Parts: sequence; structure tokens; C-alpha cells
Amino acid sequence: MKKATILFSTILAFLFMACEGPQGPPGFDGLDGRDGRDGVDGQDGINILGKVIDIEGTFDAGNDYSIFYEFPQSIEVFETDVVLVYLLWDQTEDGNGDPVDIWRLMPQTRIIDQGLLQYNYDYTFFDVSIFLEADFDLATLLPGDTDNQVFRIAVLPAEAAQSGKLDFSNIHSVMGRLGVTEKDVQKVILK
Repeated sequence: MKKATILFSTILAFLFMACEGPQGPPGFDGLDGRDGRDGVDGQDGINILGKVIDIEGTFDAGNDYSIFYEFPQSIEVFETDVVLVYLLWDQTEDGNGDPVDIWRLMPQTRIIDQGLLQYNYDYTFFDVSIFLEADFDLATLLPGDTDNQVFRIAVLPAEAAQSGKLDFSNIHSVMGRLGVTEKDVQKVILK
């Protein structure tokens, strides 16, 4: 009896598999995406609107040894953006004898005859304040430490600062991420 039941079940299974009827109506479209929701397609890539500005100014007792730079309306800075400031530390020459700027990310501390001198900064999304801090009287500084100092301000949108590994200490890496070349850098001399 067992053999007859197995034989009958096998023949019945083959009959159902061999039967084809008319094609049914199409089903509903499925949902796209990992989480099962269909979204609106956006544009490819990220819209990064970073800016790089060079400012030149002099520290003295009249400005309390600080340089203040207010972002113009042409530069939009958001609270989530990252603002980095670099000090033009020195210049050297490349193999062709052309000048090459050496930039250092601030804050920067120097050990000089009078003691420790630090170039530091703070910022809001309206402005940047660059200032000197020291463990001695700033009035004793030489003009080489205070006069006509050049700073490079880089405004990085949050997307650029958070995406991937970026060496913030390397101004060329930061400018590359922003798509800014040396000729794009705006120059400002503060009085």
C-alpha cells in the first residue's frame, strides 16, 4: 500500500507541474531601496561650496594684538561648517627657483627669547578672530612676529569635513577637497 501511495503522489505531482494555464495579470511594482521604501532620485554627487581667503594684517596694542575678519556676504558660512586658519610660516624655493609657501595649521606656538608665543584663533559663522597669546608682555615682540602677517582661512562645508579621511594640517589637501586652486584664493589686506 505504501508503494501505491508513493507512486500515486509522484504521478499527481508531475501532472500539476506539467499543467500550464493562461498567464495571470501582472503583479504590482515592488519597492526599491534597502529599507523597502521608494525615494525620489537626486542629483549625483555633493554640492560643496568651500572658500579659501588670504588675509594680511598687523598685530599691535591698538588692536589688542588681534586681527578680526568678518565674512563678506559673498561667503556663506553655516554653523556646521568647519573654519581652519593657517599661518604663512615661511617660504622656500622649488627646483625651478619659484617661491613655495609653507603653511602651518593654527594654533602655532613659538619659543622666542621672551618666552612662549602662540598664534591662535576662534570663529563663528560670521567672523574669524586671530590673536596672540603669550606668557610675557606682547609689546616686547619684534616686527617680524607682528607686522604684515599672512593667514589663510579655509571654510569647509560639513559634508567636505566629514567625508573620508582629510589631512587638515595640509592646506593643499584641504584645497584639493574643495576644488580650489591658488589662483582662486581671494586676497584681503586689513588696515
